[in-house]
Parts: sequence; structure tokens; C-alpha cells
Amino acid sequence: MASVSLALVGLVLVQRRIPLELRQSHNATIGIIYGTLHVTFGVIIGFTAFLVLDKYNESRHAVAREARDIVQIHRLAEGFPEAQRDQIQDVARSYARVVVDEEWPLMREGQTSSSAETLAQELGSSTQDFEPSTESEKALYAQGLMRVVDLQENREVRLLNAREGLPLILWIALGILVTIIMLFTFFLGMESARLHRWAVGMLAVGLTLTMFTVIALDDPFGGAFRVGPERFESALETIEGNAS
Repeated sequence: MASVSLALVGLVLVQRRIPLELRQSHNATIGIIYGTLHVTFGVIIGFTAFLVLDKYNESRHAVAREARDIVQIHRLAEGFPEAQRDQIQDVARSYARVVVDEEWPLMREGQTSSSAETLAQELGSSTQDFEPSTESEKALYAQGLMRVVDLQENREVRLLNAREGLPLILWIALGILVTIIMLFTFFLGMESARLHRWAVGMLAVGLTLTMFTVIALDDPFGGAFRVGPERFESALETIEGNAS
């Protein structure tokens, strides 16, 4: 990894330019500061990890709920008069298809699909335009409206998590702390230069993996562990299976 190589190069330069005796004479002072930095970094990275993990899980759950909503809207439309039923089911099917084929690739870049947004609004207006005349139709109408509202709310959560990331100040704080922590390890005095290099290398690996995990979870729809469209694909299969 580039970060490990960079850390080892920096350590070797310090070992060659600053005598071991001089570094050992400051171990106690450096150790106190180093420990304080570690505690500070631990607090901030723990808080950050909580935020990104919560965001990742929230994204997964929002996708699952939204996919479930579109299936239930399609099923509820079965009880509507033929004209409204066909319109709502066609829009529901089109929405699921556009989200999978068009919007999901766009979300990797933090963008959204205007076609999917239009279909979501059309789904709401198609349901609202229906005027129930019987008690059963009134019950279906109320359930349909509720599902449309839920779908739109879950859609907003999904898109917000695709667009928004951690505050810039957190990235700056983490970047500065990681850099300072690595620099302080260079100035510790250890009898074995080889053991010192192994220790610094392992620390660099640990910090790199930590930062990589935070970065990946902060981008739930575009990172290495992205939330995929499988739920919507399954919903689309269910909708098309019901239609056949």
C-alpha cells in the first residue's frame, strides 16, 4: 500500500538523520503526547464509525422499505377500477425499472434520475386522483396513499444518503490526526531499527484499513461495499410475475 511505503520511507529518513540516542532521550515526552493523540483519534474515529455505520444501515433499510412499498402499491391497485388500476400498476412497474436501470448507476456519482422523480410524483397523483365510492375502495385508497407517502419518504432517505457525506471538518480532523500520529512514531527511539520499521508499518496498515472502512461506509451506493439494487430487482420480478 502506498501509505505503508510512504510511512516506511519517512521512518528511514528520520533514522538516518537523527541519532538513536537523541530519539531515546525524548521517548518519555513523546510517549505522553503520542498517547494523548491516540485517545483523541480513538474518540473521533469511534464517533465517525458510528455515523457511517448508521448511515449504511439506514440506506439498506430504506431501500428494502421502498422496494416493499412499490410491490404493495402494485398489489393494492388490483382492487381499484380498471382504468386507475392499469395506470397505477404501469407507473409502479416503470418506476421500479427506472430506479434499477437508470437511477442506481447515477447514485454512484451522487446524482439522481429525473425520470424516476417524475414517476414517483405521477404515482402519487394517480393514487390521489382516484375517487372511492364504496367502503372497500375507501380502505384501499387510504392504504394506497399511505404506501405512496412511505415510498416517497424512503426515496428521500435513499437519495439523501447517496448525495451527502460526512462533514468536511471530520475528514480534516481525521487526516491531521493520522498524519501527526504517524510522524510521532518516526521520532521514537527503539534499539532495533528493523523492529521499529515493522511496528510503524503495522500501524500504517491499521490506520489505512480504518480510514478505508470509514470511506467505504460513508458512500453506501458507490463504495466498495455498496448497497445494490437487488431489492428493487426482486420487487420488479414480483410485479412482473403478478402481471403475467
